[in-house]
Amino acid sequence: MGRIVAIDYGTKRTGVAVTDPGQMIASPLETVPTHELMHYLQAYFEKEQVDLLVVGHPRQMDHRVSESMKQVRFFVGAFKKRFEEIPVEWMDERFTSKMAMDAMIAGGMKKSDRKVKGNVDRVSAALILQSFLEKRNNLQT
Repeated sequence: MGRIVAIDYGTKRTGVAVTDPGQMIASPLETVPTHELMHYLQAYFEKEQVDLLVVGHPRQMDHRVSESMKQVRFFVGAFKKRFEEIPVEWMDERFTSKMAMDAMIAGGMKKSDRKVKGNVDRVSAALILQSFLEKRNNLQT
């Protein structure tokens, strides 16, 4: 069984999270400059078996698609062409930035570290991935 990778796509930075090989636990992995994301994923896929990519689906509070969805769709299209063997799933990403900040506070992260936007991005990716795992597990029971 391979890992599941999740991304919180941003125009400047993208948070990346990953499961353990058993696909039970989501962990923040890295924050990558978005223009380097494909190269980063290529290198990661060469080291690790990956079964699935989960992409945060940006939506407004009223469920409308957010303005950033155009860039996210472009990325997903390019990803599917380059990595045909890895399926892509979408997961709602509303509230993940706020939840990430709350989780970092609860975890005792220093205020100076919480101000580093890359920390929020990768924790947000982990929350997207954890939500995906919970949804998948609830559907299986």
